[in-house]
Amino acid sequence: MQKYRVTIIMSTSRLSLFFFYAILIFLVNNPTINAQRDPYVLHMCSTTGNVTSNSTFRANLNTLISTLSSNTQIDYGFYNFTAGEGTNKVYATGLCRVDLSPTDCRSCVNMSAHELLQLCPTQKEGVMWYMNCTARYSNNSIFGVMETKPTRALTGADVSNLTEFNAVLKPLFYDLRVRASAGGIFRKIAVGTAYYKSDNHTIYGLMQCSPDLLEMDCSNCLVAAQSSFQVCCSNHSGVRILAPSCNLRIETEQFYDSTLVQSPPSLSPPPSKGKGSNSSKTIIAIVVVVVILVVIIICICISLRVRKQRKKAKTVDEISSTESLHFDFPTIRVATDNFSDANKLGQGGFGVVYKGRLSNGQEIAVKRLSQGSGQGDLEFKNEILLVAKLQHRNLVKLRGFCLEGCERLLIYEFVPNGSLDQVIFDPTKRAYLDWQRRYKIIEGIARGLLYLHEDSRLRIIHRDLKTSNVLLDDEMNPKIADFGMARLVILDQTHSNTNRIVGTYGYMAPEYAYHGHFSVKSDVFSFGVLVLEMICGQKNGYFLNEENREDLLTYAWTNWRNMTASNIIDPTLGVGSTTEIIRCIHIGLLCVQENATDRPTMASVVLMLNSNSISLSVPSRPAFFIHSNVEPDSQSDQSILLASTNDASITVLHPR
Repeated sequence: MQKYRVTIIMSTSRLSLFFFYAILIFLVNNPTINAQRDPYVLHMCSTTGNVTSNSTFRANLNTLISTLSSNTQIDYGFYNFTAGEGTNKVYATGLCRVDLSPTDCRSCVNMSAHELLQLCPTQKEGVMWYMNCTARYSNNSIFGVMETKPTRALTGADVSNLTEFNAVLKPLFYDLRVRASAGGIFRKIAVGTAYYKSDNHTIYGLMQCSPDLLEMDCSNCLVAAQSSFQVCCSNHSGVRILAPSCNLRIETEQFYDSTLVQSPPSLSPPPSKGKGSNSSKTIIAIVVVVVILVVIIICICISLRVRKQRKKAKTVDEISSTESLHFDFPTIRVATDNFSDANKLGQGGFGVVYKGRLSNGQEIAVKRLSQGSGQGDLEFKNEILLVAKLQHRNLVKLRGFCLEGCERLLIYEFVPNGSLDQVIFDPTKRAYLDWQRRYKIIEGIARGLLYLHEDSRLRIIHRDLKTSNVLLDDEMNPKIADFGMARLVILDQTHSNTNRIVGTYGYMAPEYAYHGHFSVKSDVFSFGVLVLEMICGQKNGYFLNEENREDLLTYAWTNWRNMTASNIIDPTLGVGSTTEIIRCIHIGLLCVQENATDRPTMASVVLMLNSNSISLSVPSRPAFFIHSNVEPDSQSDQSILLASTNDASITVLHPR
């Protein structure tokens, strides 16, 4: 076992320093003890916030540590948990090197936590570093919080050529920091090697962060660790920099398991040196390949053109089966006053929506496909063939369509109060939506989705449920609209796949946004986001929360978990049933769980909303898939958060 020298990056008392040295020397010189357990390295107890041994905080801490092994399932080498309430609440985390087995990780964290409890008998904060794991506890929330202090360092042998050594480490550290920071929510760790020529050594490096950190916070923590390395230890070939949220380590021997090593990129064999006699053969081969490629491209273009024409003809044939809903173009042109700007209600990815009045006095909303739209035919056919067959009070009614020349029009019932987003996100208008009205809207949307998923003759997945696609009639009843992205599946089919991702990021379930897997549970996720927006009165993107920008799912989950759910509630709600509101927050969080199988069906959601006697399960952490290293400014929030690739739509609608 390599012996280390201990370097203290921040000041401590002489007594603590002597204590560290004594324990470290004892462990290093007792190989029998080291063979039986993961070696102790260092620990730190805070100098503020002391408590007595018989305090409630200490009792919560003792309970938490004593039950650690039995009530904690460690995955990916990291876990967090709490005990107690209010000012006596204890927060704790454990972090292992990822190549440790679950059994070894649990043993390491359990041992270090119990030892930390003995070493910090009256302190409210403490951290213990073992060789392969770290345990922390605090009276303040440490989940997702980046901390670089206190920092400790262990050093080994000196190097002979400092200039070369630092030149070798610079690209290695950069590569490790970038890969570790981008590691995702389960593991943020990277390993790599560099060759140090002067001492004929391979340098093995590792950087690791607590996986609950954001990518930028992880990177900043590792930058701080690297800075500490430069201050104290840049002339040593064996170094460990230890901080509460991250660590850095280099050795001249491999200290991590080979499963952490990334597979090297495959290398093509070096090109052989050709002779002059082969030059003409090479040229001929290139010409032949080019000709073949040109022919293939021409064939593909012809095939696509023919396919497009057939598809267009098929669309006309399918729509003709609903001839009873057909309107002629002059009738709609007169009804909308030749599509005047005065009758314009809104505009989205499909085209412009106009208000109109038929000759019999009936008011209508006309959706006019933009002739420059490259994605309109499929959406146009979808809305006619699907919505024409649906009849439910919480779905917008299709009055008819018009298909003449280049004109494609959809005629809907006119809904006077416009779309939900125009009311719920307006600081003045949303005050009109008290809790009773909001609960009525939430229930109506749930019933509409249940009809689409289970009660209609067809099983339909909407795929673009959001506040701008929910309209409000004169009695503030919700009506789900815009079925251009909807997909029809057979009644006993639970899920499907697509290569064409459509919808709006922020409302899209992670399995659909990332992999194209959609199901009725994808709509459940969108419904959960919409419910949280209704309660909070703010959009699901980043919003201002005490000078910090935070996404809605993170904000709702954090407050619900910390039992401060009242922070989520829109202050304009005023008097309302707090119990009912918090129950709706609970239902919303159940709907946005990352694993689709954990989300309830809409039938279960409707039952939960209508019966307070039904107990709700504890939701798991929501899917946080909208991440950005740079927070959007106030003028570009929507363009950053809702910008979509793969044909995802961005729709802004007004009353229709």
